[in-house]
Amino acid sequence: MARIIAVANQKGGVGKTTTAINLASCLAVAEQKTLLIDVDPQANSTSGVGLNKGDLEMSIYDVFIGRKPLLDVIIPTELSFLNVAPSSISLVGAEVEMVSMMSREKILSRAVAPIIDLYDYIIADCPPSLGLLTVNALTAADSVLIPIQCEYYALEGLGQLLHTIKLVQENLNSSLEIEGVLLTMYDRRLNLSRQVAEEARKFFNSRVYETVINRNVRLSEAPSFGKPIILYDILSSGAENYMALTKEVLSR
Repeated sequence: MARIIAVANQKGGVGKTTTAINLASCLAVAEQKTLLIDVDPQANSTSGVGLNKGDLEMSIYDVFIGRKPLLDVIIPTELSFLNVAPSSISLVGAEVEMVSMMSREKILSRAVAPIIDLYDYIIADCPPSLGLLTVNALTAADSVLIPIQCEYYALEGLGQLLHTIKLVQENLNSSLEIEGVLLTMYDRRLNLSRQVAEEARKFFNSRVYETVINRNVRLSEAPSFGKPIILYDILSSGAENYMALTKEVLSR
């Protein structure tokens, strides 16, 4: 049975999609059958694994509105152990269409149930908001991984995210846990990065991963080539960081 991890933070630009793509890819390289579900209307996880958003006939949008089962929209990638349920811009309107649906917060949870035994890990990339799409991902998930960038205002807004997680635990998914907190865009030369890391470790204690994701040009370049970092430049520090994170996730 798959372990389902939602990658969530309502702040944009924190490395959420980069983490979803590269964690999923590294799990696949470790021969874990992995499904990456792109729940973000921007569809960056979709293009980041080499799929052309314009060529897709179906996407996760069709699942949310009840047009297709999840199995029908899953597409293989060039990594043999990694599949993706792609997103599209159509997902922008899904939250409005879902308002009148019964148990609308559990649409993704119900969709995942028939395929959960086909995978070892399911990684859900959430949009940078705390709307219905993110709530669906949290309701379906076993745990949530929270990326935090090592920059000014890094911890701002986390209270709102933690409050949402608590509401989901109380009302929709009592078994939801915090998988871990991941420090991204870390620059060891900057006092600011070290200060943010200290604050995060004070607040979250052992939930903060030992691995940090360093600032890395190759990691930033990889999405424009439609490749996860391990296929774009396996010798880069970005690849090294995400492989180390994957070891931590597997060990937990």
